Amino acid sequence: MYKLCYFVPESHLEETKQALFKAGAGRIGEYDSCAWQCAGQGQFRPLEGSNPFLGKKGEIEHVNEYKVELVCEDRLIINAVNALKQAHPYEEPAYEVYQLAEL
Repeated sequence: MYKLCYFVPESHLEETKQALFKAGAGRIGEYDSCAWQCAGQGQFRPLEGSNPFLGKKGEIEHVNEYKVELVCEDRLIINAVNALKQAHPYEEPAYEVYQLAEL
């Protein structure tokens, strides 16, 4: 089992979660569509060669975003990450993947 965490602007929060749920992520036992989310603020500066969804090249942009966490079975993690990348508006979405230990 893996935990997938990602950061997304509110405008694409539900779209990304639905794409991940469709890919099979967010299932715990007999429950699906399981996720945890919290609001926060991210920042970034688009560099030359970038094609930013938000902000201007060379300027720091502050964005209200959500951090979303959900679990995903081993066999589905690659498809889940690909679904996230397709649904996410950012050219380079920020995400983390952790392999979970069973105790």
